[in-house]
Amino acid sequence: MFIKKTLSHVQKQSQVFFFDVAKFFCFLLEICYNNHMKITSAKYLTSATDESGIICDDCPEVAFVGRSNVGKSSLLNSLCGQKKLAKTSSTPGLTKMINYFLINNNFRIVDLPGYGYAKTGQKHIANWAGLMEKYLLKSNSLKIVFVLCDCRNEPSSLDKMMIDFLNSYQIPYVVVATKVDKLAKSKISQATSQIAKTLGVRKEMVMAYSSENDFGKEALLEYLEAVVSL
Repeated sequence: MFIKKTLSHVQKQSQVFFFDVAKFFCFLLEICYNNHMKITSAKYLTSATDESGIICDDCPEVAFVGRSNVGKSSLLNSLCGQKKLAKTSSTPGLTKMINYFLINNNFRIVDLPGYGYAKTGQKHIANWAGLMEKYLLKSNSLKIVFVLCDCRNEPSSLDKMMIDFLNSYQIPYVVVATKVDKLAKSKISQATSQIAKTLGVRKEMVMAYSSENDFGKEALLEYLEAVVSL
């Protein structure tokens, strides 16, 4: 049900998330009788430091992006069941390039540079932003972008700019509220609703996730299975 509702709202939001309806509903029936996707293999492939390093082929890709301290690396490690797949650091802004990971020999997770960490210098920030923009506009196998926001804080102006950018170029996306383990369970729905309101998206487009206790992992894996199969 979550997949059906969320994909429907993604389609309405981006207006480009088209799919064969009959095929999709057959897929939904199939996953009702099977377990959600299991990530059995995840390995680092390569990194791109400039436009020439951006991979252009037909392998499906899902990208993750967010502020430098949003917990992106921790989420990727949790999602893939590996502690050191994506490097984590106490210093925000460690991801300064585009990192590619091959998942189940079937699709790629693309870890985009974190934004909003000014200590690295405005010139470097501009370079990373330019590289990220080139990827988002150049990749011909990008299925969806997961925009990460810390559930405890109101989305920043940079988060809003990212959503505006994706809307402008009609790139499908879903918002993921991270670090929900920091909230009481009764407050999670309220937090995701506030994020949706601030970003101007439907509440159904905001997923909740915790890298500490894997809250929301099953739903995100189901979602990945759906979009990669389209």
